[in-house]
Amino acid sequence: MLFKNTISNLTRIRQVAEVLLRYGFEDVVTTTPLRRLVSQSRRRRWLENDERAVFQTTRWERIRLIIEELGPTFIKLAQALSNRADLLPQALIDEFEKLQSNVPPFPVEEARQIVEAELGRPLEEVFLDFENEPIGSASIGQVHRARLHGGEEVVIKIQRPGVREKVAGDLRLLHELVRLTAGFLRNQGLSNPQDVVDAFERSMTKELDYTSEARAMEQMRKLYEHYESFYIPKPYRELSTAKILVVEFVDGCKITDKTQLLAWGLSPATVAETGMDIYLTQIFEFGFFHADPHPGNVLVRPDGTLVLIDFGMVGKLTKQQKYAFAGVFIGMARQDARGMALNFRRLALSSDIPDMRAFEADLNSLIEDFALLDVKEMSMSDLADSLQGIIYRYKLQVPGAVFLILRALVILEGIGKVLHPSFNTFEFVRPYGARIMREQYSADNILTEAEYTGTQLLALLQTLPSDLRQIMRKISKGELRVKVELSGYTSLLRKADQLVSRTILALLALGSIVFAGLSLLGHYPPEMPYFRGLPVITWYSLGTCLFLLLLLTMPQRARRE
Repeated sequence: MLFKNTISNLTRIRQVAEVLLRYGFEDVVTTTPLRRLVSQSRRRRWLENDERAVFQTTRWERIRLIIEELGPTFIKLAQALSNRADLLPQALIDEFEKLQSNVPPFPVEEARQIVEAELGRPLEEVFLDFENEPIGSASIGQVHRARLHGGEEVVIKIQRPGVREKVAGDLRLLHELVRLTAGFLRNQGLSNPQDVVDAFERSMTKELDYTSEARAMEQMRKLYEHYESFYIPKPYRELSTAKILVVEFVDGCKITDKTQLLAWGLSPATVAETGMDIYLTQIFEFGFFHADPHPGNVLVRPDGTLVLIDFGMVGKLTKQQKYAFAGVFIGMARQDARGMALNFRRLALSSDIPDMRAFEADLNSLIEDFALLDVKEMSMSDLADSLQGIIYRYKLQVPGAVFLILRALVILEGIGKVLHPSFNTFEFVRPYGARIMREQYSADNILTEAEYTGTQLLALLQTLPSDLRQIMRKISKGELRVKVELSGYTSLLRKADQLVSRTILALLALGSIVFAGLSLLGHYPPEMPYFRGLPVITWYSLGTCLFLLLLLTMPQRARRE
């Protein structure tokens, strides 16, 4: 199996290299170990072919075309990266947002077999009706309508056969590609490509387990159980597994179907305002939100109740992240660049801003740009692009949930403007931001923070004497060791290590030559074998010297290749 996977990976990596060359990314191939997979004949054709129509497109468009050609897993990765403005430039994000996984449905016979295998009984024992025509199809699975024996209408999300093995193979390929091109990617500004692939792998693993989506739905249902204007369909956990998800079917129209809303006697403006209020409640009150509120996932019932479906993508914010995120908007509303900068620092998982004054100046420019605009001229899309540009420029590592929120607010603003001509996202966000700041500085929250700080301080005071005794004991015994790590000197130390190794090999080779020369002066007993007039021990010495010289020159040859 290991040999088979290795051959499969090698073949697929060679295909990736060919695709990169075809779309004009010779630098990715020629400056990384991928060049070894390009045949000499292919190199000659490539050098002779100077006219490539592919250069009529931009570099970002060509990257999107490559992703489309490589298949669904790579499309999923690009779609995930389209929410990470801290890693990619906006031009590339705009291209990634165009990607769609157009995957045809798989046969209904296979869908039925999967459901029966997961439930361990015939389909007819569980469902009274099962529609053969799927109502939706994607790269991971497809959805069929059905009816339980109790009369309840449901939808069944069924995982595509073989998708786990396909995704696992593509993930192995991604890890190998990142290993081969890590240096090139770092030079392009992507400092942690392996971390990106690891995070994507965790996300895909979670998406392939439908029980995670069922848990998210149950959690959201519990949070909104007393809301009359908002509803989350019920998941049937007893009928769901990692590969199938059975959920209550909810009828309704898309939130953007203005004609149908008016036919039901509903006010589109009120529907838009209700939807934004519900979503901001998810962010600022619960810190747990539906991360993909596009029109197809937001339905409206005839009585005006809003329904969210498809919880495959959700986001979470901790209390501190929630406060910091609100502080960014509050700072902007108050035209306080320093306040925005401090809250950005609080929000970031890690930040190494070399010039805080330049950072504050950029935020101040952003504030001035938007302060001069009339409320009707403000756009959440423009603000999100500007914020994401600053995050990318200063390499701030902020939680991924922040980009999901910005993306969702842009989507909701688009929905709102379809239903409500004067809809303005900022007018909804501001009161929530002010409310969260009041919560942050409320007596209860300050008391909770004080209790936490006091507990941490007490724990420190309790362990400090024993820690000090342990340190003093190690000092008295001479066992205390201090580890110093020099950052930024990795390449220099590696070169020094290579130099020492090569020096040792050269000295050993020199010693072998000297020994071979001295061996010619020796007086040997008659039993000593000779070859071509020289004692065998001389040949051994010369062979050792030749071997050492080969070791010494191999790195140079590798570099020339």
